[in-house]
Amino acid sequence: MRRLLTTSAALLMTTAAFAHELDTKSAADLLPQAKQEGKVTVYAFTSRIGRVEKAFEAAYPGIDMVTFDMSSTEQIARIKSEAQAGLAGADVIYISDAPVVLTELFANKLVAAYVPPRVAGDLAESFKTPLLAQRLSTKVLMYNEDAYPNGSPVKNLWDLTKPEWKGRVIMVDPLQRGDYLDLMTEIVLKSDEMATAYEATFGKKIELTDGNENAGQQFIADLFANDLVLVGSTDDVNKAIGAKGQEKPPIGFTSYSDRRDNEDEGWALQVANDVSPSNGIVFPAMLALNPKPASPAAARLAVDFMMGDDSETGGEGFKPFYVAGDWATRSDIKPHKDAIPLAEFKGWQMAPQETAKIRAEVADFILALQ
Repeated sequence: MRRLLTTSAALLMTTAAFAHELDTKSAADLLPQAKQEGKVTVYAFTSRIGRVEKAFEAAYPGIDMVTFDMSSTEQIARIKSEAQAGLAGADVIYISDAPVVLTELFANKLVAAYVPPRVAGDLAESFKTPLLAQRLSTKVLMYNEDAYPNGSPVKNLWDLTKPEWKGRVIMVDPLQRGDYLDLMTEIVLKSDEMATAYEATFGKKIELTDGNENAGQQFIADLFANDLVLVGSTDDVNKAIGAKGQEKPPIGFTSYSDRRDNEDEGWALQVANDVSPSNGIVFPAMLALNPKPASPAAARLAVDFMMGDDSETGGEGFKPFYVAGDWATRSDIKPHKDAIPLAEFKGWQMAPQETAKIRAEVADFILALQ
């Protein structure tokens, strides 16, 4: 028994030493082993991963990138089930929903951290630990600028609870998609700001009803009572809000960066950035490794590629994400010319650990409203 334990411990130490050695290698040094591996599997929460796949395979012929586009909620469930079944799963995980990823996946060693040494010096510490953040994304209030050419028809989140918006506010069901539940949770966490915003809108202090404990809960309850429309996907939200030619289009929560599809889809999506107290949330899109990747060198090479090259726009690896509405975490990548500067953006920047503390309670609260 002692010999078996000693052998197992030695194997773990050897594996850890091997991983540490790979962590310190440059892309050029990783390449020979990555070519031998010949393949890297990536789970990603965005359809843009298809463009990354093509660019990666063009940059590294002979290494097949196999990508799976699925929501962060789906990824989390799949990673847990694969770990339980002893299946290999993806080499690289590209995921949002930080409150769950950090407390349930990372904390239980179902994903591992990796920061390419080439970019480490251009990242703030908060973007390197506990996991690598590749960019910042959003779930924020968006409107149809074709119907409202003079700007957002809503100036305060509480306006969404008024009769004129009854049945005309739309979002993905927060019990189906984690990013939207994070948004609702942030509204509860910012209850003091929501109370101040209520008074600014209605000219009186908020009175809590129906057992609601704070202004955030009251807002969510009032929003549901105003016939909030829940749909299954962000695409459904974007089409409903953004389609041109509508006289009274709905307003709702989606991704600021989805404006990139306006021309191709015939949409007129625009972000409501002058809304009090906030238009939504800003959160990290994270890159992590499988703790036991089938292709350890190719996995690290893929992460290095997705962090962008040394040009001011990040090159082909970052091109799908170099759009207005996404902000690179690397300080040396030039902000997009059409983007609202992050410092001027009204979205709340999440504190994932704080969100994680009450997220389940907010989910139960929403479940009772449905």
